Amino acid sequence: MKKYSQLTEDEQLALQKKFPQEPDSFYEKAEMDQLRQALLRTPEERFFIMTRLMKLNRMLSKAKITHKPSFPDNKD
Repeated sequence: MKKYSQLTEDEQLALQKKFPQEPDSFYEKAEMDQLRQALLRTPEERFFIMTRLMKLNRMLSKAKITHKPSFPDNKD
């Protein structure tokens, strides 16, 4: 495969069109779409989502993480 500097101008332009230089714009658009969807939710839906998140938070805060060795006969 050729290095970028060895490509002709047309090939470089084709690559630039194929791979956009500013991926942040995609994230900004996704954020705005999520905000628009959130604004369309009813207060009842927001309440149910919040209670679901509170239950999940309580469950995760009580979780006990244990480590089980991958090799049981290992004497560490």
